Amino acid sequence: MSGGVDSSATAALLLEQGFEVVGITLKLWPQDCVNRAEDKCCGPQAVTDARAVCDKLGVPYYLIDEAAEFQKHVIRYFADEYKAGRTPNPCVMCNQNLKFGRLIDRADQLGADYIATGHFARVEKSADGSRHLLKRGRDARKDQSYFLFSLRQDQLARILFPLGEKTKSDTRDVARQCQLKTADKEESMEICFVPDKDYGKFLRDSNLAQAHRGEIVDLRGTVLGHHDGIEFYTIGQRKGLGITTPKPVYVIELDAENNRVIVGDDAALDRDEFIADRCNWHPFETLAGPIEVTAKIRYNHPGAAATVTPLEGGRVQVKLHQAQRAITPGQAAVFYQDDLVVGGGWILR
Repeated sequence: MSGGVDSSATAALLLEQGFEVVGITLKLWPQDCVNRAEDKCCGPQAVTDARAVCDKLGVPYYLIDEAAEFQKHVIRYFADEYKAGRTPNPCVMCNQNLKFGRLIDRADQLGADYIATGHFARVEKSADGSRHLLKRGRDARKDQSYFLFSLRQDQLARILFPLGEKTKSDTRDVARQCQLKTADKEESMEICFVPDKDYGKFLRDSNLAQAHRGEIVDLRGTVLGHHDGIEFYTIGQRKGLGITTPKPVYVIELDAENNRVIVGDDAALDRDEFIADRCNWHPFETLAGPIEVTAKIRYNHPGAAATVTPLEGGRVQVKLHQAQRAITPGQAAVFYQDDLVVGGGWILR
């Protein structure tokens, strides 16, 4: 229960379907969140709203402290990825380790058979019943399957997504019909623990990264200027580089080993292949041979036709049929066939 309309409608729908429902909010941040973002999923207003919804629906409600696990699996990962010259995807890690990791442990303590969330995605059994398949939500604009690609089979077997067949407007209608106070609540699209989308300020203020001078170079290695830390740059960035060049330049690569930010022209951002590792598959245990997919290289990417070929060590080569802009190490590459999430992995440098 995040205190938003989606999880509120989820609880109401489950009650309509005859389930015994218990509402849980995971308190993920060690402080009260007030000085960061009061309305986020662990802030006091969110907790108040979630508790009020459960009271309205007549279901038990628990606030569970998972701040230590969040610090370990999400915050530390977030900082370490930036230090390594990669751009992290904290929502995937939070889903994998907290929302569908620790929450399943809590469900076991309560004797619950399933956990349910307000994600717009679907879980279905394969035709032979041997696998749990992850699919896009019916509302293409709100589909969140990208963030769930890393869930294991044992996790998918315990998950219900009541909103998977619904649109966002359907969800608000459910909440209004049940007279829930979250029915018209605005949703947040930014990272829950980074206010104002300023991740660099968050890293500095949290003492997770300190300034360390390094070179900004072009693709030939010519020094164009200096930076205060590769953590504060992302692939494709144009503004805020602090250098003057005859033509616009963009961040092409972040070289953590040499503490360098490498820049180039717009064309240098286009690439047609990459390697992904730590792959996870849904229709099968391992990828046996090349497959044709639609690859999403970031959440808001529309997807591009690609051939995925297995390599040793759980890696794959992804050959895009058309070059794509700003393929970013550290981001998830998720592979689809129509609505089916075939699997995905993490983009390597």
